[in-house]
Amino acid sequence: MTSLFQFDTLSAAMPLIFAGVLLLILIVSFRSRAVVFCQYLEAMTGIRLKPSDVRRVYREKGQNGVRELFLDLIIREDLKEGPIEIPDAEAPERLSR
Repeated sequence: MTSLFQFDTLSAAMPLIFAGVLLLILIVSFRSRAVVFCQYLEAMTGIRLKPSDVRRVYREKGQNGVRELFLDLIIREDLKEGPIEIPDAEAPERLSR
């Protein structure tokens, strides 16, 4: 059993080193999800959100909770801008005559 964990050469240890690097990449990618989401949200909508808030909501309510948070923020931001002007239905008819 001791020969299983004994590495005489670097080439024998390469699969273990490769697995360690992959594990490190996996951990970093999972830790950065909230940061990437906040950067995307700010770039697309102008809404700033802290990654810690996203992590907290994800921990408490899961993926659907983050989706609800996102939709709530979008709606609030949209309401700040005021009502949308809807053009008259007769306006295109007047232009075509």
